[in-house]
Amino acid sequence: MAERHASSLAVNTRKSLFCLFILTSTLFILSWFFVLRSTGSPHFIDHKLLPNSKLLAMIDSGISGSESQNDVEPSVGNRSILVDKEEEEKPTISSQDKEASQANNDVKCNTNGKLALKVFMYDLPHEFHFGLLDWKPQGRSVWPDLQTKVPAYPGGLNLQHSIEYWLTLDILASELPNPPNVRTAIRVQNSSEADIIFIPFFSSLSYNRFSKINPHQKKSNNKLLQDKLVKYVTAQQEWKISGGRDHLIVAHHPNSLLDGRMKLWPATFILSDFGRYPPNIANVEKDIIAPYKHVIKSYVNDSSTFDSRPTLLYFQGAIYRKDGGFVRQELFYLLQDEKDVHFTFGSVQKDGIKKASQGMHTSKFCLNIAGDTPSSNRLFDAIASHCVPVIISDDIELPYEDVLDYSEFCIFVRTRDALKKNFLVNLTRSIGMDEWTQMWRRLQEVQKFYEFQYPSKEGDAVQMIWQAVARKVPAIRMKLNKSRRFSRSYVRKEKGLSRIPSPSNFW
Repeated sequence: MAERHASSLAVNTRKSLFCLFILTSTLFILSWFFVLRSTGSPHFIDHKLLPNSKLLAMIDSGISGSESQNDVEPSVGNRSILVDKEEEEKPTISSQDKEASQANNDVKCNTNGKLALKVFMYDLPHEFHFGLLDWKPQGRSVWPDLQTKVPAYPGGLNLQHSIEYWLTLDILASELPNPPNVRTAIRVQNSSEADIIFIPFFSSLSYNRFSKINPHQKKSNNKLLQDKLVKYVTAQQEWKISGGRDHLIVAHHPNSLLDGRMKLWPATFILSDFGRYPPNIANVEKDIIAPYKHVIKSYVNDSSTFDSRPTLLYFQGAIYRKDGGFVRQELFYLLQDEKDVHFTFGSVQKDGIKKASQGMHTSKFCLNIAGDTPSSNRLFDAIASHCVPVIISDDIELPYEDVLDYSEFCIFVRTRDALKKNFLVNLTRSIGMDEWTQMWRRLQEVQKFYEFQYPSKEGDAVQMIWQAVARKVPAIRMKLNKSRRFSRSYVRKEKGLSRIPSPSNFW
């Protein structure tokens, strides 16, 4: 009896152990299932909160429109010798506005619904801007009444560096009762609402007109004006708060703002090139390259063909230059005897501009050679003439190059290659009618990006420059925000400070 009871107990024990084994195994398998599932793609993330990669596109609507019209035909070939071209997918949407929205969600909109850059502009005394044009204020306003009369800018070579004039007019026009055309930038009266703070100093005109020292002076009026500008700007609360990082000033002439630039360097400069700037003062990361205003007439209703432009290569200008301009002299000796090459000295005197217009309009290729500085107005004269530019300037920086591929309508040649005998002539002669025609058509498409006018029009040079400024705003804000990281620690360490110091103390 006892043996039978023991046997029954053993059976029940084995059954219990088996059930326990099954249960623990099931729980073990289920636990691994949930662990493995949890290491997979997270399903609890709202994908609507993730950034859209299209917001990172930098090409503005004007360029995107031109690209979409031109993307039917593939590129015939790339003649760029200075840089290598990489194939990139062309965006089909307007992303300039999206980027501005990413930088500032509360930016104001114009009537067409496009986002506008908000600009706070100092009310500088008239002597810094329109007073240099012999304009005198009436009443308390330091600005001219654009509805009555727009002060004229002097002509000739003065016009090529007149960028600050057109930008200032455009900002003033945004305040008119019925602002003309589409607004890329608008003026705001509260600096705390602004994306950028604009200093409206006509620096190039100041240099052109007042850089000479009068007999009774120790300093030129140009230098005196710069001293007054620096004193005025650095005393403003806006400058003190940001250390000048969110300020914008134009110094397009290479010699303009020579003294002021050393003290206003934290600001973003609008320049023609970096030829006369040390890299710690101006560089492509911080600053903006703007085009010259071309001085020759635009080629309107251009119906020319490859064969109707008999001149192969065209250059007319100063040949003997200092600094890096030795290339012009060497090329003159190499090309002067070529039958279909026009390479002569020229100036604005004695119908020089008219002759240059005629020459470029009848030439297939126009030389843009480094002179005293890497850039020159000749490139933009060539674009206005639909004469394919041949750029020989190893250190040149070009306007809007972050959104515009210059190899589609320009030929780049390294200086060392250009100075080889017959290299330039053989290169340009190797370009056939089809390839030249495609570049000629592209020049007609991009020409509007280099046109300065008042009122500004959609996609012209004025609005393209403001768009370039807008693309700098996110980086400026990031630097400002980073500079404020340890502001509380700084205040506690430096006892006696009544307020948080400006970011200029941290640079």
